[in-house]
Amino acid sequence: MANLKEQKLRKLKRSNLSGSLIGFIVIELIVFVSFAVMLEVFGLYITDSKLSSEVERVLGIAKIYQLSAADKTSKTDQVLDETEAYLILDEKGNVVKVNGENTCNLEGGRRIDILGLSRALDEEGSADLLPHSIDHAELAKAIMENAPVMYPDTGNAVITPDEDGHIQIDFPKLKDILMKERGDAALPFWIEVRLDDGMRMVCKAYFNVFFREIMIISALSVIILVLAVAMLIFIIVYLCKTIRNRKRMNEVFFMDEVTGKHNWLWFMVNSERLLKKRSNEDNKYAILDIVFVNYRNFCVCHSVEEGERMLKIVDEVINRHLDQRKELAAHHSAAHFAAMLLYTDEEALKGRIRNIVNELEVINEDHKFSFWVGVDRIESLSKEKGAGSKRKDIDIEINYNNAGAARSTITGGDSAIAFFDDKMVEEQRWIDRINENRRKALDNEEFIVYYQPKYDPRTNELRGAEALIRWKSPEDGMISPGRFIPIFEKNGFITEIDHYMLRHVATDQKKWLDKGYECVPVSVNVSRAHFIESDLAEQIRDIVDAAGTPRRLIEIELTESAFFDDKNALIYTIGKLKEYGFTVSMDDFGSGYSSLNSLKEMPLDVLKLDAEFFRSGDTDDRGRIVVAEAIKLAKNLNMKTVAEGVEIKEQVDFLANEGCDMIQGFYFARPMPGDEYEEKMAKNAKNV
Repeated sequence: MANLKEQKLRKLKRSNLSGSLIGFIVIELIVFVSFAVMLEVFGLYITDSKLSSEVERVLGIAKIYQLSAADKTSKTDQVLDETEAYLILDEKGNVVKVNGENTCNLEGGRRIDILGLSRALDEEGSADLLPHSIDHAELAKAIMENAPVMYPDTGNAVITPDEDGHIQIDFPKLKDILMKERGDAALPFWIEVRLDDGMRMVCKAYFNVFFREIMIISALSVIILVLAVAMLIFIIVYLCKTIRNRKRMNEVFFMDEVTGKHNWLWFMVNSERLLKKRSNEDNKYAILDIVFVNYRNFCVCHSVEEGERMLKIVDEVINRHLDQRKELAAHHSAAHFAAMLLYTDEEALKGRIRNIVNELEVINEDHKFSFWVGVDRIESLSKEKGAGSKRKDIDIEINYNNAGAARSTITGGDSAIAFFDDKMVEEQRWIDRINENRRKALDNEEFIVYYQPKYDPRTNELRGAEALIRWKSPEDGMISPGRFIPIFEKNGFITEIDHYMLRHVATDQKKWLDKGYECVPVSVNVSRAHFIESDLAEQIRDIVDAAGTPRRLIEIELTESAFFDDKNALIYTIGKLKEYGFTVSMDDFGSGYSSLNSLKEMPLDVLKLDAEFFRSGDTDDRGRIVVAEAIKLAKNLNMKTVAEGVEIKEQVDFLANEGCDMIQGFYFARPMPGDEYEEKMAKNAKNV
């Protein structure tokens, strides 16, 4: 799985500036709308104030007219004369009286009612049906078209009777309204009011606009515009700066420190983006893990700086072979490079990779380098869908790991190419299965000890045995050690297996002794992983003593590879084991190249000749010489010899003549469970 840094990078790449842009636009709209609403509210407030004053004035005129009709006074006549224009209509809509200049077209009894109040006016005594609010849109239209508009009689007349009982009007406020000066601009319109006697008054009114009001509204409009433009400029500058900084950050974040070009994170992000493109759905790609073999040795012999210079050249060569629009490459880590190639045919793909490797091998005229290439193939989307997978779920790190797994199967020092296949998948699944079940198997004692006898080639007598492990799984049946021991050696579980085997062998030996059998030494392999423990000899001693088995019946077997580890620790442990009374042997003698030097320094008791000496059947002349001299060398060092893997009689006769002490192989016996080995011991006792 991708590490935390890679996951955060993916999240960063998935996010874009659209979210920030949308947020800024929303803020801009909120600010703009807020100021626009404030401007509208202010305008409506002014409009309502002006219209209210005009309505109040007309209602006052209507009251004065009705009072004058009932009780004429000079004051009421003066007020009516000062009114610019009004009409008095009877119940049928005929004009009864005209005062001032009349521009309201009411000929033929027709009148205009854009607020839809005709029904209310035609119903006597139904003033309560009149609306109590102003439709500003209709009002604005009426003002601009100089059309009549109607408001209800609110009954807010300002009248009082005098001492003689006559109606007196004290209009300081009303007079101010009636006599006020016009504004800097006045838009005329008509207001119709119902009178008490069923008649109607249509009075001319003005929507007065003053310069200061225009200036205030204009100033607010300019403020709104300036703020909107300023906010827009801020958004543009911020986004430009953000894009520029992000580009710079990406350049630094995606730069490889060694090559100065692209790094693994860049490759991971861009390869996944390329694979998920709709235009690439039917394309097949190959993910490559390219490794510079022995790069560290080159750095040791020359310098790190020179090694990094070679890595830069490797990066340049790989990229030179790519289609930069459709293929990618980057430095992964240390001597590893990642590449993604487009391909249609596997053989053509191999040819391209070989061409790249051939050029890489000669990037330095004084050296011929080697490169290992692991390849994982990504099929077209149509084929992947058949397998139940989707490109949108692809994880390029998994494909690169698969390529690395294929590359790890390459051995030797020459350049080579390996492809990841289903067999490797099955192997990995098996490894996972082994690791999941190992602890349960140990607790349930599913591991079984098998014994392979060792015989004297001259007398055919039983002289010893080697303890071998088998895994009897309830799910998988009998599992051979070759399928799980290498896995345990890699994950460190082998140390627990060693203790398990030692404990069971010691217990079996004690059981057979108690039955009266003449027990022979049994060798138990101890992994090299144990020798990092300074108290290994004490651990072995305590396990054997706990079972009650004589230490002479347990032989500790070390593989030759263990002698390449900490030599001093190994010599110390062997010395302690011999001091405690154990026999110590070297297994697989002849499989390595330092055996003679090991024999010189290690105080061993038994030398086991590697089975490879006898794999080809009858030993050839050179092989016979090596085996014969090894036996002589062991005798001169006071060591016993055991030949393992012996399967034919000619080999047995040869080894007997050369003085080999014991033979272990199919010629005498295969590995067998403890009960069968017990029968062998019983039979051997009778023969003796």
